[in-house]
Amino acid sequence: MLQEKIRSAAPSKDWASYVVPQRWDEFTAENHAVWDLLFARQVELLGSRVVSPFLDGIDLLRLSHPGVPDVEGLNAILEPRTGWRTVAVPGLVPDDIFFAMLSERVFPVGNFIRTREQLDYLEAPDCFHDMFGHIPMLAHHDFAEMTRRIGELGSAAIAAGEGEREARLYWHSVEFGLAREAGDLKILGAGLASSFGEAHFSLESETVERLPFTIERAVHTPYKHDAFQPRYLVSSALGTTIEAVLELTPERLLAL
Repeated sequence: MLQEKIRSAAPSKDWASYVVPQRWDEFTAENHAVWDLLFARQVELLGSRVVSPFLDGIDLLRLSHPGVPDVEGLNAILEPRTGWRTVAVPGLVPDDIFFAMLSERVFPVGNFIRTREQLDYLEAPDCFHDMFGHIPMLAHHDFAEMTRRIGELGSAAIAAGEGEREARLYWHSVEFGLAREAGDLKILGAGLASSFGEAHFSLESETVERLPFTIERAVHTPYKHDAFQPRYLVSSALGTTIEAVLELTPERLLAL
């Protein structure tokens, strides 16, 4: 029965119904100013505290250009490089739709941006979280392939009624993972890379746990979506996380 569910976990085409126009021309001068403010302070904050492919991705995708990026311009650079593209969505999409998108190398980005009053916290991910936090790493070939694999695993896990396993793996790698680079502790996850407060906290707080990343630990470690994390999983290197996820099969994920 489990094998049948896994085999039937073909990516859903329903995700296309969640795509909306970005309407880039409707972003106001204030919207663009907020992006520029967020970008400038986050780049200064991160410095060398984030894995180097993230900074490479910012340069490759020209995200330092003033104003909110438009998805078409972003895709013109990203798609020829790693086969990924971005699409605009009005907000959070359901997990099955999200993982189906990832499995087809499609990343959803919010078609809105926070206000100045929301600089430090926004409950729903906006285009800054999505574009600044996630897209730079999708210019890295191996990480991009790992993210596609996570989409496949997520679709299989949801089909088997075990979606929370893959949600936790995604959370502790793509969103809030840490990694060692040349011996130094660095930010890997997009949720940390795009967060002003938690970026500091994840690396410097003496009150949190930092545990070695393994697939099994990630799958079984709960997380908080409305507060700073009480624990972070640390990979010995970016490549370690990538290799572990690429080697993971749906059968093993569901057996853990």
